[in-house]
Amino acid sequence: MAPAAEQNDGAPHVPVLLRPLLEAVAPVGGTWIDGTFGAGGYARGLLEAGAGRVIGIDRDPLAHEMAAGWIGEYGDRLELVEGNFADMDRYASDVDGVVLDLGVSSMQLDRAERGFSFQKDGPLDMRMEQAGESAADLVKRLDETTLADVLYTYGEERASRRIARAIVKARAEEPIDTTARLSSIVEACLPRPKPGQSHPATRSFQALRIAVNDEYGALWRGLMAAERALKPGGWLCVVTFHSVEDRMVKRFFQARSGRLGSVSRHAPVTETEEPRFELVTRKAVGPDEVELQANPRARSARLRIGRRTEAVPGEIGSATLNMPQLKGKR
Repeated sequence: MAPAAEQNDGAPHVPVLLRPLLEAVAPVGGTWIDGTFGAGGYARGLLEAGAGRVIGIDRDPLAHEMAAGWIGEYGDRLELVEGNFADMDRYASDVDGVVLDLGVSSMQLDRAERGFSFQKDGPLDMRMEQAGESAADLVKRLDETTLADVLYTYGEERASRRIARAIVKARAEEPIDTTARLSSIVEACLPRPKPGQSHPATRSFQALRIAVNDEYGALWRGLMAAERALKPGGWLCVVTFHSVEDRMVKRFFQARSGRLGSVSRHAPVTETEEPRFELVTRKAVGPDEVELQANPRARSARLRIGRRTEAVPGEIGSATLNMPQLKGKR
């Protein structure tokens, strides 16, 4: 999946880092969960590599509509579930592997009516489930301070206060209900980008999308759900596209493999838990030159893999993963 709207370059969806993933878990077999089914690239790859069965999960009805024309060729080896990967252990247990490809998909970015991309004018929507509160609703409802907090916390936007102030002023004159209008407001608050820099609205759009879809919360819960769903020896493979997600996944694997250590030397000593994962990739795996030439969208992708031990599943706090949270939710 593409990390942000500026990567909407018209290229077809290609599952990133699929080759190193399959090489790391070879020989592929048994039952897998593709928790972010999207266009089905990882599910197809797993099935063609030898997986006996893949359960594809996606919260976006569009993914299920698009798959209807081809899933029949795999028979009962491929099952689709409309839901959130954060609840994956409700749909399957004792699986041999889980793959998660985080962020927004190409098929979502490429459709103007979904409102994910500032490069295509459309309704300011951004809802993956196509239900609930939209980005336009957030922009209309949030006060200036909370809106700035969303932009800074979820988008790491340094000019969050300036942008929030401009949004509040603009919405008083006319509702902000299209991607083009929001993009123009943000652009007016920031310097013109230099060649090679991302679009000025990138971080703001990312922040609103993450807020609308509770993406960090879903990742936190999804990692714990994967731990519960995997059988001993099962693989957890996670592909991320920006530093916050990668940090959360990295800290999860560190904590679950007993490698996180104490946050402070003054903290009380706690009993060491039995490791629930073995690290397969000590460092994140990125795309090689061959993949970058074939798929430029892979440039920021990072893959981390862990293997489940026989330890009993447990809970892990969001703070342990350094999960960004709005001030009012901490």
